[in-house]
Amino acid sequence: METVFFTGATGYLGSYALAHFLRETDDRVLALTRAKSADEGREKLWKALQLHMDAREFWALEGRVEVVPGDLSAPGLGLGERWGDVARRADSVLHVAASLNRKSAKACLNHNLRGTLAVIKLAQDAHAAGGLRRFSFVSTSAVAGERDGATLREDQVIDWDLSDYDPYGRTKKFCEHMVHELLADVPVSIFRPSTVMGDTRFPETTQFDMVRAFNTIFQLPAFPVRPDARVDIVNANWVGEALFRLHRDPAGAGQTYHLSAGRHSATARELAEAMREHAGWRVPRMVPRLHSLTAAALDAAASLPQRTTLTYVASLFKVFLPYITYDTVFDSSKAATAIGKEPTRFTDYGPPFAAWAEAQKYRYSYAPLPPRPAKTLEARR
Repeated sequence: METVFFTGATGYLGSYALAHFLRETDDRVLALTRAKSADEGREKLWKALQLHMDAREFWALEGRVEVVPGDLSAPGLGLGERWGDVARRADSVLHVAASLNRKSAKACLNHNLRGTLAVIKLAQDAHAAGGLRRFSFVSTSAVAGERDGATLREDQVIDWDLSDYDPYGRTKKFCEHMVHELLADVPVSIFRPSTVMGDTRFPETTQFDMVRAFNTIFQLPAFPVRPDARVDIVNANWVGEALFRLHRDPAGAGQTYHLSAGRHSATARELAEAMREHAGWRVPRMVPRLHSLTAAALDAAASLPQRTTLTYVASLFKVFLPYITYDTVFDSSKAATAIGKEPTRFTDYGPPFAAWAEAQKYRYSYAPLPPRPAKTLEARR
């Protein structure tokens, strides 16, 4: 049993890994959570975990999660006097939290760079206090920068001479650099998810931006992509399990893993055909030469001063366009071998997921947390 300092546990991807920790180990979790109190933090925890478990299971397991009120972008993570206590208790660190705001350089600077630096400093103190078993950092495949027509292994990704897609990829790339430079004496693992969308077990999701952009793009009469361009979309349940298993695997120390569809990536044409067969969508014309014109139009629409549905959709397109128009995939065979499980091809599970999201108007109906069962109350006394 160990104590894991976990950032992003109440986020979409973090909740998948957290569910594995709670169900498959006796580990205790110190969950950095933007909350003013333990009660508010518990509500956020339930909101994240209800995708994975019912309230009875939640109440049976939540005692192993200690909500640590804080803020990734605040000085000292907002821990104040609790900093030393957390550092002394942490046996490992799993840093998942980040700003996914690909349009805002400020948000990515404050959350990704400053936040990761603060988590690194906490890890340094934890290592000095008693030795840190592992520091695991969730990066992104976007650190590869602007590529086209490539299949990349982990050691082929970082190229400082290449331009980046957006502030998110740029700051995550430098975060990887900081982790390696400042934690040279700590066992480090780096995880690079690609575009994470959907779950192979059920269509429900609590994250809608990417699927909304996907659905909008594939219902257009035409869009600027090559039919044979591969699109690296990976299922969230595989990524979450990989984060959990690889963080705990002694052989993962010093390793970087792609958590991506890799060789299971479908082409744009295959994705469109799958949506036609499942949801009756017509296959759009794919016109690669429209890329520059489309990108310019999206920039203009996303920059309009008034916030409307048009600016919102244009912003989503602007973010998603590079990931669907560039034929770049990330070889995930190392991670698949390590956990003994391959990711699932998006065409095998994506159509019902995408159709469900559209039918729900891209909203998830969260259930309120019911009172703690009497038996759980007795057990805690």
